[in-house]
Amino acid sequence: MEINVEQLIGEFEERFGAEPRLFRAPGRVNLIGEHTDYNEGFVMPFAIDRHTIVAARRRDDTKLNVIARDLDKSVEIDLGDAPVKKRGDWIDYVEGTVRCVAEEFGELQGADMIITSSVPIGGGLSSSAAIEVSVGLAALSLNDKEIDLKRLAFAAQKAEHEYVGTRSGIMDQFTSVFGKEGNAMLLDCRSLEMDYIPLSTDDVDIVVIDTKVEHSLASSEYNKRREECEKGVEILQKYLPYIKSLRDVTPADIYVQADALPDVILKRCRHVVSENERTVAAAGALREQDLTAVGKLMFESHRSLRDDYQVSCPELDLLVETAETVEGVFGSRMTGGGFGGCTVTLVTKDTRDALIQASVETYSKRFKKDPGVYTFSASSGASELTV
Repeated sequence: MEINVEQLIGEFEERFGAEPRLFRAPGRVNLIGEHTDYNEGFVMPFAIDRHTIVAARRRDDTKLNVIARDLDKSVEIDLGDAPVKKRGDWIDYVEGTVRCVAEEFGELQGADMIITSSVPIGGGLSSSAAIEVSVGLAALSLNDKEIDLKRLAFAAQKAEHEYVGTRSGIMDQFTSVFGKEGNAMLLDCRSLEMDYIPLSTDDVDIVVIDTKVEHSLASSEYNKRREECEKGVEILQKYLPYIKSLRDVTPADIYVQADALPDVILKRCRHVVSENERTVAAAGALREQDLTAVGKLMFESHRSLRDDYQVSCPELDLLVETAETVEGVFGSRMTGGGFGGCTVTLVTKDTRDALIQASVETYSKRFKKDPGVYTFSASSGASELTV
């Protein structure tokens, strides 16, 4: 879905009587490295060519007038009032981001905003980070604040934690801020070092298939998984006092200390530790354009997420199993928090249509509904748009 920018500007002018500035931020797909970011591990996402766009102008008071164009909803918030957290509604992302940006960068004036997005919602493609980062960039720019992108990403993450209630890692916001066109990003979530890796799509397509299962359990189960990982670190520190997170644990450590860990905690730790190894290996293979190796690691990642981290679902599993039967597919896995959302598949351009046909037919027959199908390219990170 393309966003008609001229139409958006026209709607803003009609509603608010002034020309807006425009700010965009992309969603993301994570090729590999799932549930490792909040364990200070490695992830390998790329920003997608779908974006949230905020049309906005600064106000002379402290009021936020916000229109969610796609939802046909609007709200007015006074930044001078006490903050409201965890309403369980879209406005949490907006109010949370503006207030967290103000805490980080200094007092902000109010604004009029219209928000619209082409990032599929509920598919695990980080539509939330796209909203947070685009709103945060708008708030900073309208108030003539110096743009520090790293601090912006952390302010957006803080909004996710405190106002939405999901204790997410930094991957989504960092990808939305720092994405680079034509590249995936190997992100070290401890040091925040970013290594861009060319994501050649001359002969390969990245197909994302949406189960259309909204991951309603994702937030609560996400927080639960994080607590289980922290419990694993607490237990392992008795035997490995030097570790600070699961990032510091090796597969050999897990093997040796397996009896000390309750079964569920053992599974969670085993996934994170092995996923870190897979992600680093996949980055190396992608640099060498060894897509066969990358794909093998993607399949292994999905099995680990299904069996050890237990965040998959029958719909995701069926799509991955179907992809595995299609000639020309390198690899496939669930992407995002889990319990619904999407799979990501690397496939040759010549056999992309065969993958899509097999996936849609199999999925529709089993679940009596059609999945969503997208082909994404790697996009650049957040920016102000000039029209």
